[in-house]
Amino acid sequence: MRVMVIGGGGREHAIVWALSKSEKVQQLYCAPGNAGIAELAECVPIPVNRFADLIQYAKDQAIDLVVIGPDDPLADGIVDAFEEHNIPVYGPRKNAAEIEGSKIFMKNLLKKYNVPTAKYETFTDYETALAYLREQSAPIVVKADGLAAGKGVTVAATIEEAEKALSDMMVGKVFGASGGSVVIEEFMQGQEMSILAFVDGETVRAMVPAQDHKPVFDGDKGPNTGGMGTYSPLPHIDPALIEEAIENIIKPTAKAMVSEGRPFRGVLFAGLIITSEGVKTIEFNARMGDPETQVVLPRLKTDLLDVILASLSGRLNELELEWSDESAVCVIAASEGYPASYPKGRVITGLDAAKAQGALVFHAGTSLKDGEFVTNGGRVLGIVGRGQDIAEARARAYEAVSAIHFEGMHVRTDIAAKALV
Repeated sequence: MRVMVIGGGGREHAIVWALSKSEKVQQLYCAPGNAGIAELAECVPIPVNRFADLIQYAKDQAIDLVVIGPDDPLADGIVDAFEEHNIPVYGPRKNAAEIEGSKIFMKNLLKKYNVPTAKYETFTDYETALAYLREQSAPIVVKADGLAAGKGVTVAATIEEAEKALSDMMVGKVFGASGGSVVIEEFMQGQEMSILAFVDGETVRAMVPAQDHKPVFDGDKGPNTGGMGTYSPLPHIDPALIEEAIENIIKPTAKAMVSEGRPFRGVLFAGLIITSEGVKTIEFNARMGDPETQVVLPRLKTDLLDVILASLSGRLNELELEWSDESAVCVIAASEGYPASYPKGRVITGLDAAKAQGALVFHAGTSLKDGEFVTNGGRVLGIVGRGQDIAEARARAYEAVSAIHFEGMHVRTDIAAKALV
């Protein structure tokens, strides 16, 4: 088969890597891809939002399957666009991708179908939202309704901080139209986890759980990022809680989407928190996570292409997934200044040395310049170590990290530390 992946980050590199292992894949393409992906697939310089150009390229190259990576094109209806041209495509349609594209839609859906989540109110008017906020106590959470590259959520320690976040979103328009509506919700205390699931209507095949580290600095300090590292499995979390999340949150949500006339087909990502009242939903995403994918797919023993094809042909219910018992830890190497402004074009060294140690190195923000890998994003690389347990995988990940260098490179040094049990 000739397969094209849409996207150009670390998640897409991991998807391309997993698909490249399938004997059924004859040729891989990626649009637009990045310098690391180019080692496995033919990169096509078409941006993810140019649907007509992507469709024409798929026709010209006789592409058999298109796999969508990022959230923005899903929310804008890229799957619907490919389907109109009878090109097989994997990902949720626009009306199903709204579960990520609108936090208000998601919260109202969960409320309607009694899926556990935080108490909340939604607002489209700034003054009304501000008045409500001033009646609440901190900590409290303020969320932009729409997509904001993983940065549209503020967990405010004080009401003053929450007021600033609200003003930035609704008045300052720091997230554009995404912040025109907001969700203000109670702060939930507890350990977070992520469960991704292959979903086809009411059929759910959950993946192994992972845990992300959002804040940029050690000890969960500093502003939130798209993710500074992940690990899987979660040995310190009771398997019964993972099962509870699948049965009480993910499966009912998939069923709810069918009931709403928005059947979900693709990867549904549940961001969860374990509270004193049980597991609750923080958010849903309509695609694979980044950087969760980088530790989950290396543990998938089943051919990823088989999973996708089973879903597209309505046979996902016939497929049981096989997973490796090994652990995986991913450490993100970020540019200095991230998640605010950061420089680009800094030369990256040591990639071959890291790979020689057995690490997987997924490129997130890189490009090639004069034959050298250079930085081209805030999150530059995801370095994955694997081992018999978290301790071994973690040691191997950081050993590989120490081999890699670029000016201003920043990593968290405590990824997966809480799982050392």
